[in-house]
Amino acid sequence: MAGYKIRDLEILTGIKAHTIRMWEKRYGMLTPQRTSTQIRTYSDDELLLLLNISLLYKKGIKISRIAEMSTTQIFEASRSMQDSGDSDTAVEQFIVSVLQLDEQLFHNTFHELIQKDNLSIIFSEHIIPFLNRIGIMWLVGTINPAQEHFISSLIRQKIIASIDQLPIPDPTKGKIVLYLPEHEWHEISLLVYHYHLRSKGLYSVYLGQALPYDALIKIVKTLEPVAIVSSWLTAIEPQKIMDHFKQIETHMPAITIFAGGYQIDQLETSLSKNIRRIRTLSDLENPI
Repeated sequence: MAGYKIRDLEILTGIKAHTIRMWEKRYGMLTPQRTSTQIRTYSDDELLLLLNISLLYKKGIKISRIAEMSTTQIFEASRSMQDSGDSDTAVEQFIVSVLQLDEQLFHNTFHELIQKDNLSIIFSEHIIPFLNRIGIMWLVGTINPAQEHFISSLIRQKIIASIDQLPIPDPTKGKIVLYLPEHEWHEISLLVYHYHLRSKGLYSVYLGQALPYDALIKIVKTLEPVAIVSSWLTAIEPQKIMDHFKQIETHMPAITIFAGGYQIDQLETSLSKNIRRIRTLSDLENPI
């Protein structure tokens, strides 16, 4: 059983902490436990309940009306509304799909989003905020590896399916190689980079996870790309990241280097100025 602080609930549900406290006091909607120092802690069940309350509230149902419902009624009403395709509640629906391992809910939510926007916008406005929110769940131990693999696999499937629907660009206009370094297996960001480049008509070559450095050098010599793109999420010694790029600059001095991910963000002032950081997808707009 996880022990969420009220700040954790605020991050995960998008409901301000003072609003949660007011709902507790006025309507008795949640019954948190308290530590010996009187700090509120909330269970997994209370998180799930608050997520469903948030869905109804964002759909325009007054909190006084929600407070009159039983927990079962709240869940049923929320479920009936989850098919309406409201993008304002997409992140909450994604979180519920993780907690309940609900593939259908994830599919329905994603399907409604893709009817309105392309994958680049969905990733920036919905998937990244979703992944940021569930990061707190790792910290309190409420998501186990099976749940993480479940949602990562679903997101990965959607991105790959979207890439497959795009035409293959003309390689004579310049090739761009995408790869993950040897220690890295988290490929969602890199897949989105791949989609974004292809959607702009750029010929990107996806080499995938944990690519040995020697293999990268060989493929670059073979393909002669104008740029290489990588993503760095897994914790690694900063010096190893800097050494990796120094090697690239030595072996491939003429190539344009793009890099994104949390670990790159932490090295903003340490990396060579030749490394073009990917903060948003727009940073990949002119790679050639």
